Amino acid sequence: MVPEPPPKVITRLRDGRIHAYVVGAGVYGTLEPAAVFQPRDGEEVVASAVRQDLERVVYTTLNGVVCLTRAGDLMWASDFEPHSDARHGHQPGCALSLDGRTVWVYRPDAMAGRGGGDQWVVHDADSGVVVARRELETVGHGAFHHLHPVDGSIYIDIGEGQDGSVILRGTGGADSEPEFVTYPWQDRCLIDLAPSGHQFMTVDHGQADVAFHDHPNGDVLFTLPVEAFGYDPEESFVEWSGGYLTEDTAIVTLGGESQDEEEWFRYHLVDVRTGTLSGEFTVEASNPYELVPLGDGSWLTGGPGGDPVRWSSAPQPSAPPHPAAPTSPYERQQP
Repeated sequence: MVPEPPPKVITRLRDGRIHAYVVGAGVYGTLEPAAVFQPRDGEEVVASAVRQDLERVVYTTLNGVVCLTRAGDLMWASDFEPHSDARHGHQPGCALSLDGRTVWVYRPDAMAGRGGGDQWVVHDADSGVVVARRELETVGHGAFHHLHPVDGSIYIDIGEGQDGSVILRGTGGADSEPEFVTYPWQDRCLIDLAPSGHQFMTVDHGQADVAFHDHPNGDVLFTLPVEAFGYDPEESFVEWSGGYLTEDTAIVTLGGESQDEEEWFRYHLVDVRTGTLSGEFTVEASNPYELVPLGDGSWLTGGPGGDPVRWSSAPQPSAPPHPAAPTSPYERQQP
């Protein structure tokens, strides 16, 4: 039996401020921000994470990482040296560990033109002191962090544009020296971890298939190519979206273009216990990246003014329109 996880805290950047939402049991419909954080003057936020108690926020800019209290007081800040004047092509990312004691920061230093390779840096969440630093052999544009819900390890998926995607996992942190593992692929995008953390889901960077892997070794449990969903692989592809609706069911998104050049996408359910299809999943969404499964049978879409809307299988009002789909997996907004 999967233990009841603590409420998720997700962030959205709206009007230059970081809005934190608590996705707890029984909370559905349009979510109201539980806390709002104001970044320091003149700073443009790229990525953010809020502590479980809503008292701290960590965010990255193009040239640093900052930790503030809810009242806006500076806890610590760390600049990425040397300063980069490049405005595009590099998006630093951050995540708080499951216990909130460490901050994991991805630095796309190669694309930023800092004269070195990328780095994955672990900071003490209270002091900002660097606990560990991993020099990476990547030239990434951006990355997504995925927290393991049980053992506290952190996965990172680094996107290198047309060169592919690299997946690593970090373990340990505040009380022990972190260890880092690089998975032996450069052509798979990490989409989601199962609610129990027993497996994870990836999509081929070329969008030819979806695969499900054992945690932590990454062994492939099964793979489903485009053809398995009943589509022509010459005309259709697997989107870099979807994830675990429940422990036993994943959502896989297929997309393509019709004869009159209309783009389309459809959500399909997969029974991850058997590796078989379970039919289509009908959700009103304006693009394939709008739906974000939460693993407990509920999911998020966009709402009025940018507030997320949480849905369940119970009847709900129609979802409002949402912006156009990203053009690469690394433009997705992380929950």
